[in-house]
Amino acid sequence: QAQLVESGGGLVQAGGSLRLSCAASGRTFSKYAMGWFRQAPGKEREFVAAISWNGDSTSFADSVKGRFTISRDNAKNTLYLEMNSLKPEDTAVYCCAARWNIPTRSSYEYEYWGKGTQVTVSS
Repeated sequence: QAQLVESGGGLVQAGGSLRLSCAASGRTFSKYAMGWFRQAPGKEREFVAAISWNGDSTSFADSVKGRFTISRDNAKNTLYLEMNSLKPEDTAVYCCAARWNIPTRSSYEYEYWGKGTQVTVSS
């Protein structure tokens, strides 16, 4: 059974950094596009970043562009999100997702989802 498991979340002060990981198991996701989404309390889930199956193409939400980096290691079946210059408004549960074919910004188009990891940024 395909499974995505996030890790690396935690409590950090504004301006700090965190690195999230998403470990895939149960199938090889090396040919899947993958993305990160987040959801804050009382808000809709929103797109954060996405990456193509080979890492050649990436995209970011305007709110995180220049601060976050998405990468993947297909040999380890793992997706990463490097988050720098964190702001209180980045506080949310961060989930990774996978879909066959090209990456998109729409959460509805992703087939596999992790349960998420909490990121809390204090001011």
